[in-house]
Amino acid sequence: MDLMNTLFSHHGNMQPNHRASQRWLLPLQLALFLAFIGGSEWLGGGASDARLAAEEVQVPPAVMQAQQQRIAAIQRAVPTAVAVFVPGGGGGGSGVLISKDGYALTNFHVSSPAGAYMRCGLSDGNVYDAVIVGIDPVGDLAMIRLLGRDDFPVAELADSDLLQPGEECFVVGNPFLLASNLQPTVTWGIISGVRRYQYPAGTLLEYANCIQTDASINPGNSGGPIYNAEGNLIGIVGRAGFEKRGRVNVGVGFAISINQAKNFLGYLRSGRILDHATLGATVVTGPDGGAAVSNILESSDAFRRGLRYGDEILELAGQPILTANDFKNVLGTLPKDWRVPLVYRHEGETIDTIVRLPGVHLEDELLEKMAGALPPPPPSPDAEKDPHGGEKKLPESIQENYNARKGYANYHPNLQYQKDLHAALRKAFPTVSNKQGWLITGQTPSGRAIELVIEDDLQRLTLGKTETDEPQILQLDKPSQWYESIENRSPTAILTVLQSLKRMVQVGPAEYGDTYYMGTLPFLGRLPLVDALVGTRGEVESRFLMDKNRLLGIEGIAGRDRDPAELLFLWPAGDNAAKLPEELELKFGTETDIRIKIQSWTTQASIESN
Repeated sequence: MDLMNTLFSHHGNMQPNHRASQRWLLPLQLALFLAFIGGSEWLGGGASDARLAAEEVQVPPAVMQAQQQRIAAIQRAVPTAVAVFVPGGGGGGSGVLISKDGYALTNFHVSSPAGAYMRCGLSDGNVYDAVIVGIDPVGDLAMIRLLGRDDFPVAELADSDLLQPGEECFVVGNPFLLASNLQPTVTWGIISGVRRYQYPAGTLLEYANCIQTDASINPGNSGGPIYNAEGNLIGIVGRAGFEKRGRVNVGVGFAISINQAKNFLGYLRSGRILDHATLGATVVTGPDGGAAVSNILESSDAFRRGLRYGDEILELAGQPILTANDFKNVLGTLPKDWRVPLVYRHEGETIDTIVRLPGVHLEDELLEKMAGALPPPPPSPDAEKDPHGGEKKLPESIQENYNARKGYANYHPNLQYQKDLHAALRKAFPTVSNKQGWLITGQTPSGRAIELVIEDDLQRLTLGKTETDEPQILQLDKPSQWYESIENRSPTAILTVLQSLKRMVQVGPAEYGDTYYMGTLPFLGRLPLVDALVGTRGEVESRFLMDKNRLLGIEGIAGRDRDPAELLFLWPAGDNAAKLPEELELKFGTETDIRIKIQSWTTQASIESN
C-alpha cells in the first residue's frame, strides 16, 4: 500500500510544467493499482485468486429473472408514452395513451401553452397531430387526442389505491425535451410515499392524494406516465422538489394518482373546462384525531342531509377519514356535481347518507383564474396569428376535430356525445311530433289507478277513485309552474320532469335549450359511473342519467339550495331496448313521493288539437 501511496502522491503533486514529460507514469500507476486490488501474486495474492478472476461470474437465476421481468415491463410500457411538443418550439412535455382511438392524458400545465393542438411523438418513430379535448386546471390534468390511427398502443390502468411505499416503479417521458429522436427516457425507482397532499397555487394545480417517488423526474417529464413494476399505469407525473435547488431532480417527485384521473375521464372527454368538488363544509383535526366540522353552509346538500357544526366525518366517498388531511386528500380527487356516500357521527349517532358536491368555483370565476394563471389557458379562436402577419390556420386534421366555445377546451366531442345520447333516448321511448303527447297509465303500490298526460302546453296527473278517496286531478298549464313544482316538492314535479324528457326526445339537444354533455358520474352515489346529458329550459335544469343507452333517472333542478326532483326509471331484466320501464319513482332527497307501476306508455293526439 505504501508503494501505491507513493506513486499516486508523486503524480498528484507534479507541477504543471513537468506533467507533459511524465505522462509515462499514468499507465504504470494504473497497472500497479489494478494489480494491487486484484490480488496479483507479486503483491501477495495467491495464484488461485488470479484463476478465479479469469473465470466467468455466475449470476443467480433469480437476479436474471428479475432483470428480464423489468425489461419486459419497460418494453410493454414505453410504446404508450407520448412526447408532447408545442408547435413553434414553445416547449413541451409528456403524456400517455389510454385508448386505441388516441385519447391520452397529460398535465394542464403542459397542454395549456400549446393551445388547441400540439405535435406528439411515439417510440415507433412517428409524429402525430393531437387536438386538445378537455382540461382540469384545478387538478392539473388534461386530455388530448392523437389523430391518424385507431390502433394506438394503450396503457393498462392499475388500482393506485393499492400502492404501498417501497414498491418498485418507473417513469417514462421526455425530460428536458431530450426525446427529439422520439425515444423516451426511462427512470427506475420506488414508491416513496402515498396519499401525499401538495397545496395548490391559489385554487389551481392542487395535487391531492398523490403519489411520491424517487424515480428521476425533471422538467419535460410533466404529464407523462409512472408505471408499477409490472408496467401498468399508476399515475400522471406532474411535480418535483425543485424549489431552492435549481431545475434539477432531487429524488422527490409527485404524480396524480390514476384513480383520481379515472374519476375525471368522463368529464375530460366532454371537452369542458372542469372544476373540483367541495362539501360546503370545512373540517379540523380534533385533539384526539378525527375530522370535526368547523364550518358549514346552510345552503349545502350536506346541511340538508343533517351534517352540523361539530359533527365528526368518518367516511367520504367510501374512504376512511381520520384527519383533516385525509378529508382534503379525498375531496380533492372528486369532480364537481358528483354524489358520493358520506358517513358522519352526530350527537353519538352514526349517519350514513349520500351528498351532492358543489364546485369550488363559479364558472366565470374559474375562467378568470385560468386567464391569470401561468401558463396561459388554451386560446379560444380556431385560428392563430402568424408572426409575419395574417392568420395561420390550424392544420386541417385539427379543424375537423376542434370547436371553440366559452367554458370548453373543445366543444367538438361534446356535440357528438349529445347526438349519441339523444339517439338512445329516441330509440327507448315513443316518438312524438307536433300536436302529439304521451299517455302513461299505471297504478300506485296501494293499487290506485294513475294516469299521466304529457304535452307541450299541458301536463296532467289523475289519481283514480278508491273506496276512501275521490278522484284527484293535478295539472300544470304554464312554464312558470315547472319551477314551482320542484321548489315546493309537489307531486306535480313528475309532470315537469316527464315533460323535459318528452321535449328532449321530440326536438333533440339543438332545439331543447342550453344543452351539453356533462360526462360521467355516480348514479345515486354508487358505481358504475353513468353518462349525464344536461338541458336547461326556462328556469329548470334537467339531467338525463344514462347507462348503456338506457335512461336510469332524470334530475329536475330548480335552484342549488334545495333538493332536485329525481325521477327514477326501473327497467325489466335483460337488454331489450324496445321494452319500456316497469316503474317510475319520484324522490326528493332521500324521500320517495310517488311510485308508479307502468301498464302502458303510448303516443296520442294532443288534447288541445282535438
